[in-house]
Amino acid sequence: MQGAIDFAKRPVVHHSIFWIVYFTFNWVRWGAYFDDYSYSFQSNLVEFPLHIIIVYFNIYYLMPRLIPKRVGWYIVLLFAATLVIILIRIILTYLFVTTEIYKESSIEQTSLFNFNYVTSAFIGEIYVVAIGTAIKMTVDWISFKNKTTELQKVNLETELAFLKSQIQPHFFFNTLNNLYSLTLDKSNKAPYTVLKLSELMSYVIYDAKQKRVPLVNEIKHIQNYLDLEMLRYGERLNVDLEISGDIEGKVIPPVLLLPFIENSFKHGTRLIGQDIPILISLSVTDDRLTFITENNKSPGPIADNGLQTYNHGVGLKNTKRRLKLIFNNDYSLDLIEGEDKYRTVLNIPLNEN
Repeated sequence: MQGAIDFAKRPVVHHSIFWIVYFTFNWVRWGAYFDDYSYSFQSNLVEFPLHIIIVYFNIYYLMPRLIPKRVGWYIVLLFAATLVIILIRIILTYLFVTTEIYKESSIEQTSLFNFNYVTSAFIGEIYVVAIGTAIKMTVDWISFKNKTTELQKVNLETELAFLKSQIQPHFFFNTLNNLYSLTLDKSNKAPYTVLKLSELMSYVIYDAKQKRVPLVNEIKHIQNYLDLEMLRYGERLNVDLEISGDIEGKVIPPVLLLPFIENSFKHGTRLIGQDIPILISLSVTDDRLTFITENNKSPGPIADNGLQTYNHGVGLKNTKRRLKLIFNNDYSLDLIEGEDKYRTVLNIPLNEN
């Protein structure tokens, strides 16, 4: 069965089908016109090898070598080749099919190379060449579009993989710094931190390779990160994690939400000695996720205009690029700076497409 399918996909099969269908059409068409199917069959039997020669000479020899740089020469050579084919066709038809010259004409013709006869045959041959050229150009255009689409897909996947590869080490460096602090203090929390780090790495190394992961897995990954940050900041950290809606069966691009949470910790923990309130909200409604983070606004560098500026780092920058590549325009992201709060609001679809 598979062998038959593979055979049917071969170009020679497609070409053979085209010429058989075209031959049958012409045979029936001119047979009905002359009310002589025997004559139509014989004349087409003579003409069709010549049709095939001129069509393939055009699309596989002239066009690849002369289009688009030498269009003038292409027209001249195609004209000359078609004229030669027509003269051969006229002679073969006269020798093997009928001595009645220009049978289509209502006026009896006496010259084998009568101008009207040659012109009519030439136009008919150009018609066949035009059909073959149009089919070839259409097939090439479809092939080009498919290759372009495939290339865009490969480039997209490569860029997404590159963006994720930039984000992932950022996670590990932060956590390793936390672990280093605990080992210096000889804290008994170090083994627990290693366990959480192991789970974090397992998720990033294995699950992050997928295009989509279950939303519940992404939430567990976030929880592991929060557990590690709670070990670092202790009682100062007050994380309010709110989850609402049906999260079961929903999927999301991996490691997409964590950079926003990291950004909250980056800016919300700068005030030394103060409590660290951080709000994280995930709400699922109608197969869409609304994700919110909110943290205290810490002092930032002063710009020339007197306003505070905040550098969101590589992680958030890459995440914005990933959002654009994955969802195109089917998402919204608002980064809101208030007087004392920094808030992000992300809305994305939760589906496989």
